[in-house]
Amino acid sequence: MSSLSRVPERRLMLFGGRSHPELFSEVADALGTDLVPTSSYDFANGETFVRFDQSVRGCDAFVMQSHCENINNWIMEQLIMVDALRRASAERITVVTPFYGYARQDKKHSGREPITARLMANLFRAAGADRLMAVDLHTAQIQGFFDGPVDHLFALPLLSEHVAGRVDPDRITVVAPDAGRVRVAERWTDVLNSPLAIIHKRRDPLVANQVKVFQVVGEVRDRVCVIVDDMIDTGGTVVKAAETLFDQGAADVIVAATHGVLSDPATERIRNSAISEVVVTNTLPIPPERRGDRLTVLSIAPLLAQAIYEVFTDGSVTSLFGSAQG
Repeated sequence: MSSLSRVPERRLMLFGGRSHPELFSEVADALGTDLVPTSSYDFANGETFVRFDQSVRGCDAFVMQSHCENINNWIMEQLIMVDALRRASAERITVVTPFYGYARQDKKHSGREPITARLMANLFRAAGADRLMAVDLHTAQIQGFFDGPVDHLFALPLLSEHVAGRVDPDRITVVAPDAGRVRVAERWTDVLNSPLAIIHKRRDPLVANQVKVFQVVGEVRDRVCVIVDDMIDTGGTVVKAAETLFDQGAADVIVAATHGVLSDPATERIRNSAISEVVVTNTLPIPPERRGDRLTVLSIAPLLAQAIYEVFTDGSVTSLFGSAQG
């Protein structure tokens, strides 16, 4: 009778999809644990199969997946992993998405459009997720789309420490590449105690991913300008922003972004630009052919590991960021 009354200890179990195994192994190492052995493969018609090779009953599960190239496959795999955990009686399931797919469609710009950022949240909830963890969501309002706790992590401390170690903050002007990134840039100015500049731009409605840059609001002459953004996709925005800053007399331009999507032709555009350094994290895998001598990739694994530990131990995730959270 006494043995039946014993309350089992809660177990942390870490699961990784197939999208970014290097990052997931690094997170596991930082936590001093192993990824749960998982059998994952695709059938001939493209359907995905997942099975965990050990019991997960009663565990505190953290399911990691980066929504990178072949994004629909990886999202579906993560949903299947969550469903498998729920059906195998995991106690709590946290979805960990270093890069949250479909985040750019967070509102309707015109009629008959979807809000896919909300759809993503609904899918994870329907699959059985209790909690969501993501790094630098495209907009903060996405936190409200998920019906449950959301841990919104910030790469700002990691990125700003690297930039401050390379350049005297007194020489830096933080630059928002458009009006939508002003709040992000303001957080950078708070950390670096540097002035802010804003680039006014407009997208060409007739050409996809085409940006027209107009003017700079703020003093950038003879300054080291640090363009900050949540992601670099095709590189059009940051390269055109850099050209505008150099035209206004900037001494140097550095780009800092959390997510290095780097879709073609981003690598070529950066290589042909006067940008001295592009700093990103490894929330997404970056293959060798998309790297260059100007690209610096910082590891987000310690931040993810610390946040997972805080959630598991009922600690404070907010305390990891201080003023960076805003």
